[in-house]
Amino acid sequence: MNIGRVIGNTVSTVKDPNLKGQKILVVEPLDNREAPFLALDVVGSGAGETVLYTTGREASFAFLPEFVPCNATIVGIVDYIREEDK
Repeated sequence: MNIGRVIGNTVSTVKDPNLKGQKILVVEPLDNREAPFLALDVVGSGAGETVLYTTGREASFAFLPEFVPCNATIVGIVDYIREEDK
């Protein structure tokens, strides 16, 4: 699981039938190790929110028992981040 920020959304009129009704958002990882990417949203997040996301094969597990083709899925909204003193 990773942390990122939603920076936008996408609109697609032609897509896989299993993606019908799914919200596709643009996510920017907070660790800056990779470029912004597209992710399906299962929790109702929106632009500017900090989110938890998962990538790879596990991303499609959020939609079981249906199969939804995806590489990344937003699975949580972060309320706050607290860092301990090091």
